[in-house]
Amino acid sequence: MEHRYSYHFEWLGRPIIQFPQDIVAMQEVVWTVQPELIIETGIAHGGSLILSASLLELNASCGGSPEAQVVGIDVDIRNHNRTSIEDHPLSHRISMIEGSSTAPAVIDQVVELAKTVDRVLVCLDSNHTHTHVLSELEIYSPMVSVGSYCIVFDTLIEQLSTDYLASTGRPWEPGNSPGTAVDAFLAGSAAGRFEVDHLITNRLMVTSARGGYLKRVA
Repeated sequence: MEHRYSYHFEWLGRPIIQFPQDIVAMQEVVWTVQPELIIETGIAHGGSLILSASLLELNASCGGSPEAQVVGIDVDIRNHNRTSIEDHPLSHRISMIEGSSTAPAVIDQVVELAKTVDRVLVCLDSNHTHTHVLSELEIYSPMVSVGSYCIVFDTLIEQLSTDYLASTGRPWEPGNSPGTAVDAFLAGSAAGRFEVDHLITNRLMVTSARGGYLKRVA
């Protein structure tokens, strides 16, 4: 992790901060689900938004929804990142909301978007603390359509050393991470509605989201 592996890659000109294996998995999920709306928490440089937009564009060119969109949510969208995203050739498939993903005003906007479509995919990749991710799961999982996914990134924090994580200055750590939030979610309100798609991560072998590909089954 000291080599910042996930920071080495771009997608169509924007830094994506994802493992290549998860990029491939995202393509497979988007092709299978054919979402009309992808909801992403966490924008950073916008690479994941551009990835989602490009996959929706490919789906549309193959007979999928011509109006499919991705909405990105971030508490702080830096001006230079916003400009680069808005200037991208795929920006017609992208909208952005600035604010906390758990703020009522933000949630209301996303709910209204989700009401207009049948197939919704959710990707959670913002604040990685247990409390925040669990809150996101409770808020956004009801928007996921049956057969689609809520993908929780960075569950691998549970496998990282506390020394390394302390050096990053971030508040998350083993025991306070997306991984623990997923465990709590599956043991609670998600029971009978979501299950871990182990086939995805077992095939990837290297992933930032082991146990985080949550498929809605009911």
